Amino acid sequence: MGAAGRRWRPSIQRHVTDWRTSRVKRFQAAAIAAVGYPLLTALGGTWSWRVEGAEHYDAVLASGRQPILALWHGRILAATLYFKHRGIVALTSENFDGEWIARIHERFGYRAARGSTSRSGRKAMLQLTREIGAGRPVAFTVDGPRGPARVAQPGAVWLARATGNPVLPFHAEASSHWSASSWDHTQVPKPFSTIAFVIGEPMRVAPPADEQGLEAARAELERRLLELEARALALLGRK
Repeated sequence: MGAAGRRWRPSIQRHVTDWRTSRVKRFQAAAIAAVGYPLLTALGGTWSWRVEGAEHYDAVLASGRQPILALWHGRILAATLYFKHRGIVALTSENFDGEWIARIHERFGYRAARGSTSRSGRKAMLQLTREIGAGRPVAFTVDGPRGPARVAQPGAVWLARATGNPVLPFHAEASSHWSASSWDHTQVPKPFSTIAFVIGEPMRVAPPADEQGLEAARAELERRLLELEARALALLGRK
């Protein structure tokens, strides 16, 4: 990760997506969500769950804070079903894929903050700051929207520093799954899989943190996520 990435700042959007001007694309996004939601609901209904660390999520809420959930991009599917109907606000890209993902998320009880840490960053961060202030948890895929995979971007820790709320890292791993050929190798758990779902301890970022402190927090979050991945694999008897 280069110095520019480490010194990340929310940036003003410079690119305007054009899929919204296409009636066909809008119809496709709606159709994908309409078909995807019942399919995912049915698929998820066959999974069994092995969960560790659920108390950390509850403890953050009990403290009067809101968790800033952090995960790898390739584990969105299992996470969507585990955290459904909790009013969580998920950061979602403004491109076409982000649109149909946001529509599916809405059916599972999520709200969407549109933007990313590479585009529309300032708008997205302002919205997430408002959502946290209104008492809503938020969620980041910290290596999104385009990778590299398993390299944490600093958006989540920046938001934690700005709002005083803790980052809550977690990882999901399926005992049996398909893997997409995409950059993040998105994992799709197969029917009747066991999902190892591990939530780590809350991670706080001191508000006075300077650039060096922010980079240290980013690296620490990345380390914790990799440790949670190893723990989830261990729960499934894998290395």
